[in-house]
Amino acid sequence: MHASPNKFHLIIYILLVFLLISCKKSISNISDTDFLIDNDNMLMGNPSQAGTGENNFLMRKPQFSLSYSKTRSIANWVSWHTQDTDLGNTERQNNFRADPELPSSWYKADDNVYNGSGFDRGHLCPSGDRTNNATNNSATFLMTNIIPQAPDNNQYPWAALEVYTRDLVMSGNEVYTIAGAYGTGGIGLEGYSTGIDQGRIAVPAMTWKALIVLPKGDGDLSRVTTSVRIICIQIPNTNISILPDWKSYRVSVDEVENATGYDLFSSLPIGLQSVIESRVDDIP
Repeated sequence: MHASPNKFHLIIYILLVFLLISCKKSISNISDTDFLIDNDNMLMGNPSQAGTGENNFLMRKPQFSLSYSKTRSIANWVSWHTQDTDLGNTERQNNFRADPELPSSWYKADDNVYNGSGFDRGHLCPSGDRTNNATNNSATFLMTNIIPQAPDNNQYPWAALEVYTRDLVMSGNEVYTIAGAYGTGGIGLEGYSTGIDQGRIAVPAMTWKALIVLPKGDGDLSRVTTSVRIICIQIPNTNISILPDWKSYRVSVDEVENATGYDLFSSLPIGLQSVIESRVDDIP
């Protein structure tokens, strides 16, 4: 017995809808429920509601997640979770390379484009936060995780907060971090620049990072309360008059959100956000 033309068309239509939904899911991974699993790199939210847009392109990796800008050829932000099992003795891989997961038609930065630029290949998710095995450490050297960062910014306050964060983890905490950059124009070893590699890669004006620190445990989202420790910094992307202590650059999350338009910890209740995001960390 053959299906009638109407039934046949209905079946085809249902199959096409299913395929479209499946494809959209695999490309964007933007379902809110996907982020609400303990230790997920985006448990605390999707700051820019990244999805399939060219300048707000969501990329989900086991080691970190990010929103990428095709126009700027750098990440808008990178989000990751760090716990003690992420830290080990794996050596720094140093294999900076283009990210093969970017759409095939897009420009892809590689290691060589930073040569002579006067800017460091600055990690957003640090290599040191992924030292449990070579695969995870290697992932941090994908160029989608790298920005043109002024050496004194990258090597002093930025690096100091990275070390401090790992010390927090090794002393019994877990940390959710979102880091990024905004604006255009920084000062490196060769002076002021708005872009490298013939302007294809934007040099940001400001770098920022926001952390939620929790005692090690389960049910992380539900354990964020008004007493949680939030650390947020904002550092000019310059090689001039940069202070080595990251504490000199502490600001509120609200300040970064006002500058970027992002909602950094969007998974948290609005009332809770309003309390914790207005504070400036003051622990010595």
